[in-house]
Amino acid sequence: MTRSVAICLLAQLLACGTTEEVTVLTAEERFQKAMELFEDEDYVEAIDQFSTITLQFQGSTVADDAQFYLGEVRYERHEFLLAAFEYQQLRRNMPASPFVPEAQYKLAMCYYELAPKSALDQQYTVKAMDEFQRLVEYYPESEHAPVAEERITELTDRLARKDYDTARLYATMEYYRAATLYYDSVIEKYHDTEYGRLSYIGKAEVLLERNMLLEARRTLLKFLETEQDEDLRWRAETLLERIEDRL
Repeated sequence: MTRSVAICLLAQLLACGTTEEVTVLTAEERFQKAMELFEDEDYVEAIDQFSTITLQFQGSTVADDAQFYLGEVRYERHEFLLAAFEYQQLRRNMPASPFVPEAQYKLAMCYYELAPKSALDQQYTVKAMDEFQRLVEYYPESEHAPVAEERITELTDRLARKDYDTARLYATMEYYRAATLYYDSVIEKYHDTEYGRLSYIGKAEVLLERNMLLEARRTLLKFLETEQDEDLRWRAETLLERIEDRL
């Protein structure tokens, strides 16, 4: 065998080895392989396979499946920003896909996982609330809709607590004007939360410190018109007595 013939045979063998998978596997077969990798938690290889389908087989019946599972792989790896991007790609580019409602829920969950505790920046909390709200509005029949509503309530409380804690901090530092503004913000935006109700009392206490007795009295009377909690009513009535004594 001559050197040139040997080189040709070797080249043919290498070509077969490197191109067989690309040329033989259909989109459906490649998706099946990707799912096996996903179920085996071989996420890096699964990403490669799902990505190949979304790039090379965009018109196939499994293109939306692959796009959805790209998000799922990223989510399982706790790469929540990347997962959010993949879910958004499905929603934006394949809006008719049956995976869209599930992707909408998982998109909201990505931001939920990224949302910090109340003392920190809340941009992802707001994003999570927006996406959960979108799910409830557009897909009310989704099995995730009740969970989304619970998350909206939870995150609303988190935002309310952040502003409430800020108001209390300003009050402790005797920055009473700033404290009043924050209490007003909580009352206006989160009036149906625990922190909204507590803010009436906090605001009245600050107004009392500022010697704004009539406004403090009006604040407590408005609060007592609707408040049912006995402990909060007792606190408000006790504070109101102090104000009445000074008027």
